[in-house]
Formats: sequence, C-alpha cells, structure tokens
Amino acid sequence: MASPVNGLDDGNGRPLTGRTVLICFLAFFGVIFTANFFLVRAAVTSFGGVETESSYKAGLAFRAESEAAAAQEARHWQVDAHVEPGRVDVSARDAAGRPIADAVLAVTLQHPTNRRLDVTLDPVRVSAGRWRADDTVASGQWELVIELSREGERLFRSTNRVVIR
Repeated sequence: MASPVNGLDDGNGRPLTGRTVLICFLAFFGVIFTANFFLVRAAVTSFGGVETESSYKAGLAFRAESEAAAAQEARHWQVDAHVEPGRVDVSARDAAGRPIADAVLAVTLQHPTNRRLDVTLDPVRVSAGRWRADDTVASGQWELVIELSREGERLFRSTNRVVIR
C-alpha cells in the first residue's frame, strides 16, 4: 500500500494537494460572498423605514417643536377623529366648545415601517369645524397625523396609532 505524501490524504486514498485545498478555499468563500451579496441587496432594496437626513438639523428643530407643543396645549382644542375603511371624519372645537371654522386641515396616514406606503388624504369641509376625507386605504396599522393650520402657521398636530380593518 502506497503512503500519501507527507502522510495526508482525503480519506479515499488520494493525497491532499495544494490544488485541492485551493479549490475548497475558493468554493467556501465563493458561497459566503454570494450569500452576502443577495442578503445585502435584499436589505438595501427593501428598507423603507424612517431615516433622519441630518441629526443636527433634527436637534435644532426639537426646540421649535417643543414650543409649538406647549402653545398647542395652552389652546385646549378638542380634536376628534373617526377612522373606518375608506373614510376619516375629523371634528375640531376650541376651548369654549365652538367649532374651529377658519383652520385648514391636513390628514396623513403614515405606515409605521414603510414611508413608501404613506397616504395623504384630501379632506373636504362638511361644516364648521368638521371635515371628511374619503380614500381607499389598505387595512392594517397606521399613524393618523392630523394638522390644523391658519395662514401657514401650524396650530395643532396630533399623531395616533389606528387600526383599519
């Protein structure tokens, strides 16, 4: 019986050569690189989550948002929304219970994990302080964002998680 070179063989009686080791080495890393390529590609193309373009600018805007929230709280407005498939009803009253008639309403349904699915609704004034938006929205969990503004200044903003069935 012939002994393998340097006492190494592949278990079948053939000697383990540098060529065999190179082929195994290249095959192993080829599989790793191929898997990484497809996983990275899937992650990059499917990410639609929340991003901050500039954390510095977001930090500067925080103070203005805090002041706006304090001013909103001082107004004591009562804003209610009713959401059902295909329709959103919003009513707004001031601290005295009078309808807020001279405000402009903006309603957005934001998807919690994918910005590409966000829907901006087009509300129509039904009466003083009441609006209705009719639109087809997919069922699921959404962030309902309601903004009331007057002469370009945002006076009210509310974000609530809703489930549309």
